[in-house]
Amino acid sequence: MSSDKDDIDVDEDFTPSDSDDAEAPVEPAKTNLSKRRTIDNLLEERRLQRQLADYDFDL
Repeated sequence: MSSDKDDIDVDEDFTPSDSDDAEAPVEPAKTNLSKRRTIDNLLEERRLQRQLADYDFDL
């Protein structure tokens, strides 16, 4: 068991980096939603085109 008096190693030379925050700006939810809708529409269009290609027109 550890006791409360154990020494903890601390890196005192640590400098926090703010570059991570600058690289990934937070996008508004509206922008993310519109991108998701665009992707969904493209996937739906592909699915429908595959169904048309597989459809037997010689009934």
